[in-house]
Amino acid sequence: MNKPGILDNVRIVLSHTSHPGNIGAAARAMKTMGLTSLYLVNPKRFPNNQADVMSAGAQDVLENAVVCSSLDEALQGTALAVAITARSRDLSHAAVTSRQAAPQIMEHALAHKVALVFGTEMSGLTNEEVNKCQMLASIPSDQEFSSLNLAAAVQVMAYELRMALPDTGLAEPKIRDFAALEDIERFYQHLEQVLVEIEFLDPQEPKRLMQRFRRLFSRTRLEREEVNILRGVLAAVQKS
Repeated sequence: MNKPGILDNVRIVLSHTSHPGNIGAAARAMKTMGLTSLYLVNPKRFPNNQADVMSAGAQDVLENAVVCSSLDEALQGTALAVAITARSRDLSHAAVTSRQAAPQIMEHALAHKVALVFGTEMSGLTNEEVNKCQMLASIPSDQEFSSLNLAAAVQVMAYELRMALPDTGLAEPKIRDFAALEDIERFYQHLEQVLVEIEFLDPQEPKRLMQRFRRLFSRTRLEREEVNILRGVLAAVQKS
């Protein structure tokens, strides 16, 4: 099994990074663990000389970084997005530790693009950004001083992923055909449309029904065929 090929499927996404030095340091942390795919969502300053200096030999990661205008754009083409956050969220997905998350991430990366999403240095990810992800992972730390530097968080997650690489001495694992995130998003849109049509969901007072559905389906790790079946059921409901 080509281990570097698996790591090539791992995308590090930094959202609204304020300090260019943190982007450079994150690039260095990535390269030490064999990760090269960096996506930046609306960075405050990039490209920037400070980022180049802090990359300390990972200039190629910065040069190939993809700058995006939205998280949706950064996640396009992926089958799993993992929100990296230290804060518990109301009605969010169940949080797992970085070590628990790593084998699941690697399972997806066998045949699909995956993304690890990191928020701003000061406030982390927004609730809206977390809702775009299917898994929430946190890095265990001292409760009295739990705030990690952005690059340090990237380093820890990158290390856990490398340690979770499949052992080439084992039998080839079964590769699941996970649904792409954009297909899952279209399913959620279709589901919401049908729920409004059958008057199960009041668009004037939606409360958090769709957020609950997102949490429910995120636990299942939907495969492509399963999404097609669900869309077929919704289409049949509309037809009837």
